Amino acid sequence: MPRSLKKGPYIHPSILKKLGRLRVGDPTVIKTWARNSTIIPEMVGFTFGVHNGRSFINVNVKEEMVGHKLGEFSPTRKFLRHGGRMQKEQEQKAAEAEKTKT
Repeated sequence: MPRSLKKGPYIHPSILKKLGRLRVGDPTVIKTWARNSTIIPEMVGFTFGVHNGRSFINVNVKEEMVGHKLGEFSPTRKFLRHGGRMQKEQEQKAAEAEKTKT
């Protein structure tokens, strides 16, 4: 559920302050831990370094992202692969197909 229209979107004050100092298209990365901040139209064109708990992931804000949260574009969990016999068989087939190509 989005935040009440009466209250408006939540944007961390430090992000707004940093946005005021920079121009659109500036290559400077704005580092933030505020994953719950909503992306607003003024953020389009900027690059944010969103913390995922371990490191900062660069997020280039585009028009389609407006209304979403910054944390949605910085995953906190690393997907390795599904396990099991079927996965191993698929990987073996892919390796064999790659060998036949070369």
